[in-house]
Amino acid sequence: MTALLTILVLVCIAIAIWQLVKIFDLAQVGKSNDQIATDKDNTINGYLMMGFLAFIYIITIWSVVELGDLPLLSNAASEHGAQIDNLMVISLAVIFIVQIITQFLLHYFAYKYKGEKGKTALFYADNNTLEFIWTVIPVVVLSGLIIYGLFTWNTIMNVSEDDDPIVVELYAQQFSWKARYGGADNTLGKANVRLIDIDRANILGVDESDPNAQDDVIVSEVHLPVGRPVLFKIRSQDVLHSAYMPHFRAQMNCVPGMVTQFGFTPTITTAEMRQTPDMIDKVAKINKIRAEKSEELIAKGEQPLERYEFDYLILCNKICGKSHYNMQMNIIVETQEEFDAWMKEQKTFKNSLIN
Repeated sequence: MTALLTILVLVCIAIAIWQLVKIFDLAQVGKSNDQIATDKDNTINGYLMMGFLAFIYIITIWSVVELGDLPLLSNAASEHGAQIDNLMVISLAVIFIVQIITQFLLHYFAYKYKGEKGKTALFYADNNTLEFIWTVIPVVVLSGLIIYGLFTWNTIMNVSEDDDPIVVELYAQQFSWKARYGGADNTLGKANVRLIDIDRANILGVDESDPNAQDDVIVSEVHLPVGRPVLFKIRSQDVLHSAYMPHFRAQMNCVPGMVTQFGFTPTITTAEMRQTPDMIDKVAKINKIRAEKSEELIAKGEQPLERYEFDYLILCNKICGKSHYNMQMNIIVETQEEFDAWMKEQKTFKNSLIN
């Protein structure tokens, strides 16, 4: 907050000085206030345009080298994640190349064709060749990106039942997540929000009479076996939410009154991700900040912050209400043996009801 106030004060001072200089110039008796640019003015502005072009390139290169994380995207934990990252890198590369070319032409032309006394501009009413070029090139590039994106999307969304995916329901509500597994038969029982019965602990509105629902498992933390496809069936109890799993490059809206879905195959366990150099460095930085903050809290007689440990998360990516920020749930990716052992510890739906 102090830094922001300092910046605002400096901006106000700069504006005040600028206004004073204008008043001073207007007050000069006998001095010409002609607003028509001279050749000198145009030359100075031309050099300034080239200087600003150099500044743009320098600050861009510095930002990528010093502030960028190269490779730009490298922590995908799903099979399709590499395809999403590749599409993003290609898009960024195209944007970067176009920016370099267009900014150079913009600033160089401003310098080369600056106003000079006696020079007359050549006016083109139209140029079909130029218009064809700058229409066709964007069409071809964008069509390529769109087609590549559609093929990638179809590959992600067409989850085959032949791959034996684990079926998991994600249930969104203000302001928490719940998950439901299909149980031993890997088939979710029918559910409807009208069947919610808090008194019987039927918090998801599962149809108690449906045979497929009896072995369903309702949990507050998602566990997934590494290397096995998972198909998420997504519901919302109240408003529009969005199930966002950043490390798996997965996101799907949770729409009241309908079931949406998203599938992927996790490729890196939680334990493996925690041991990657980038994650170790990130966790160390976070815990350093938390330790410093904890010292302040202890000095005030308050509880210190807990140490941070990495977990995959399901987040809500829609502003769904005043406690939207609370909507997150852990995802634990583990071996098949660990997953099976965890599943055996969970209560089935029929055994979780209160009679």
